[in-house]
Amino acid sequence: MNDPAAPAKSPAELPETLLLVDASSYLFRAYHALPPLATSKGEPSGAIRGVVNMLQKTMRDEQPDYVGIVFDAKGKTFRDDLYPEYKANRPPMPEELRAQIAPIHDFARAMGLPLLIIDGVEADDVIGTLATQARAAGLQTIISTGDKDLAQLVGPRVSLINTMSRTRMDEDGVLEKFGVRPRQIVDYLALVGDSSDNIPGVPKVGPKTAAKWLQTHATLDAIMADADNFPGRIGQNLREALDFLPLARRLATIKTDVALTQTPQSLRAVGADMAALQQLVDRFEFSGGVEQFIRAEPAGAQTATDSGAKHAATDDTATAAPDNDYHTVLTEADFNQWLERLRAAEVFAFDTETDSLDYMKARIVGVSVAVRPAQAAYIPFAHDYPGAPEQLSREWALARLQPLLEDPALAKVGQHIKYDMNVLANHGITLRGARYDTMLESYVLNSIAARHDMDSLAKKYLDLDTTRYQDIAGKGVKQLTFNQIPLAAAAPYAAEDADVTLRLHQIIGARLAREKKLHKVFNEIEMPLVPVLSAMERTGVLIDSALLHKQSGELTERMTALEQYAHGVAGRFFNLDSTKQLQHLLYEEIGLTPTRKTPKGWPSTDEKALQDLVGEHELPRLILQYRGLSKLKSTYTDRLPTQIDAVSGRVHTSYHQAVTATGRLSSTAPNLQNIPIRTEEGRRIRQAFIAPPGHVLAAADYSQIELRIMAHLSEDPGLLGAFQRGEDVHRATAAEVFGIPLAAVDTDQRRAAKAINFGLIYGMSAFGLAEQLQITRGQAQQYIDAYFEKYPGVQAFMERVREQAARDGYVETLFGRRLYLPDINTRVASRRQAVERAAINAPMQGSAADIIKRAMLAVHAWLQQEKPPVKMIMQVHDELVFEIDRAAAAEVTQHINAIMNSAAELSVPLLVECGIGKNWHLAH
Repeated sequence: MNDPAAPAKSPAELPETLLLVDASSYLFRAYHALPPLATSKGEPSGAIRGVVNMLQKTMRDEQPDYVGIVFDAKGKTFRDDLYPEYKANRPPMPEELRAQIAPIHDFARAMGLPLLIIDGVEADDVIGTLATQARAAGLQTIISTGDKDLAQLVGPRVSLINTMSRTRMDEDGVLEKFGVRPRQIVDYLALVGDSSDNIPGVPKVGPKTAAKWLQTHATLDAIMADADNFPGRIGQNLREALDFLPLARRLATIKTDVALTQTPQSLRAVGADMAALQQLVDRFEFSGGVEQFIRAEPAGAQTATDSGAKHAATDDTATAAPDNDYHTVLTEADFNQWLERLRAAEVFAFDTETDSLDYMKARIVGVSVAVRPAQAAYIPFAHDYPGAPEQLSREWALARLQPLLEDPALAKVGQHIKYDMNVLANHGITLRGARYDTMLESYVLNSIAARHDMDSLAKKYLDLDTTRYQDIAGKGVKQLTFNQIPLAAAAPYAAEDADVTLRLHQIIGARLAREKKLHKVFNEIEMPLVPVLSAMERTGVLIDSALLHKQSGELTERMTALEQYAHGVAGRFFNLDSTKQLQHLLYEEIGLTPTRKTPKGWPSTDEKALQDLVGEHELPRLILQYRGLSKLKSTYTDRLPTQIDAVSGRVHTSYHQAVTATGRLSSTAPNLQNIPIRTEEGRRIRQAFIAPPGHVLAAADYSQIELRIMAHLSEDPGLLGAFQRGEDVHRATAAEVFGIPLAAVDTDQRRAAKAINFGLIYGMSAFGLAEQLQITRGQAQQYIDAYFEKYPGVQAFMERVREQAARDGYVETLFGRRLYLPDINTRVASRRQAVERAAINAPMQGSAADIIKRAMLAVHAWLQQEKPPVKMIMQVHDELVFEIDRAAAAEVTQHINAIMNSAAELSVPLLVECGIGKNWHLAH
């Protein structure tokens, strides 16, 4: 951001410099970046080492005339008086971090650095006041921080530096990073909100939207004044937030008038107290001794404006890493040296570069490895562009890597390592010792984080902008495959992948290790599941493509008939696939009243809107039927045959562990989770999932597992008793709610009870139940009241969950998986109620996900040990599907039932219903 063409100033012209260190920011960054280090006496020391190292480096690099080390004070601030819920979601400071604060203060004082801790305000306010005073006094102010809120202070003679990433931010830098000017940052923060401070902002308004609004309206006041003209749901969200936005802005505004006894010119560093430093160095076992505090090192030229500068956290420091030491391995001698480094490493990062994203077809073009931060290598095998240098033979190199890759004692870390596991299998290598996966570490640590891909994690944890594939390969139809990319670009890109993966593991893995329950979920469920899913993916499921082609033809005929009938009902031709024509027909010609609108304010024709209109006119029902058939045709009967592997005749889905918030698996290409089962047409698609000759498919499905988990968690005697007696729980619920004998329950009453049972564990309201059962809201409320009267333990459990979620900001599954709920205490009632519903359901849905994963692990272990004639081929919701030798089907399914029933110990028995058939449909 600095003008390289500007003439250099002579020393006499340079203004004096004030360095203000946001030490509270240092504190948390050091704690979360470093492993949980401790002295030989057990005193925690990781944050101390990180903060002290950062202070030393910042002082050496900046060599300021004046310096202030600013910490937050204990206790409440004026913002808590303005808004009692301010920072209410923040968990209490970990005790091991709290214990390190006083020693850090002692270190700063012993180093001769002025320390500021002011009651009643935050460190940001102290910094804002001193920066304002320094600007008035003609000083140059540098604020060392990682806090985005301080960007509002940037201006003439005030800039920010980020010690971790070695970047400097001036006014243009703020605009580039946030899309707004420093003077707009407060308004930007009010719109976006801050979950860590429990400031809601406007729901669904993220950084891009906030920046766009401020670019067109300039100020928050102008946006609020124009709120009626913002269309769609996001406009409604803005209007609902109008009362809170002025307070949000006030909370985000940094004070610049704090009453201080110090002035900028009074903040001079003094000589170090060597005796005090010696005591601290001895106590916390600093390996460099006290001499490290008196070394006269020149100021480094490491204040680069390049936001891609590399950095890493090592055992003793959270400061910048040395320049990258990346190698391209082209000779056997270099290869052998790296082989020895891998053998000696405690853990090494491993990544493959391939010629395809299809894991069944991909061939390895090269591999990258990293053994320590900033030290990595790329070993190319198959770059074949014109003029490519001679490379090692793929067969020769993989043969020598194979013993290491298959050694379970050698720990490996990868990012989405299942893909590499599948690709290595194409070359006859079984990856073992895959101990860590940074994608899964991030996911287990916080499943609701927006992204768990490497680029996003690098930005979040390392403040690093990684090289993107399109940067070296181009985009669109002209994009190169990896084998076509010159090594000059391919090698640094590939080496960076391994390097960043290792550095992310050091940071995220250390944080995960501090969360004992989550660490157990990672070690005992998610990582062991990776090879299980890999095996299922590679096995795939056999598909009858001829049957699908036949079904496509039948669906086309039915859609045509529906289309013609709809034209007759409308009295004219119209395009059932045209949203605009449907809007005109339904709402203008026929005159139906719209119940929903699009984001742009038009009357909606989406599924929910049409469902609302089904009782008003015949056309909405016909359109819904037509769309349902069209989706089945395009998504499955037309699409599935194109996804069949030409060699195996099977489809090979990709299972994803790091997508859903609750821990459930998802799948793509094809999406097995969304094949409809409630309609006859959907069930028929399952007929195309077939067993090969001499085999059958078995579908083992947990029966009512979430209700059983609810019974276990709520400890309600009535619900427990129904399951323990083996009763039909919906019939039992109907008998209780309607006050009739069990034998007298009819079909409609059972259906209503089923809707209540499942609806309540999803937090359904009386309004939702009334819609589903087509009854009045009052009648639905009577059903719910009667249910809670008969099952009071369920209501008490739900209330406990709401209270615990509001207090802790998260809920947990039976096995310790955590779901964070950042909006649980929002003032927007509709949003808070939706989050409360999610909080109630998450322990059930998440526990069910954990149980079926545990079942998969147990079944896989049995398959590996006993090697019965069976393959596990699919996982869909609460169901596992197996391909079994027909002669052994009865015996094998008996074993599977026993294993799945033992996947968890609940207060009620788990029940697995297992069916057998020549296709998936018949196995139900």
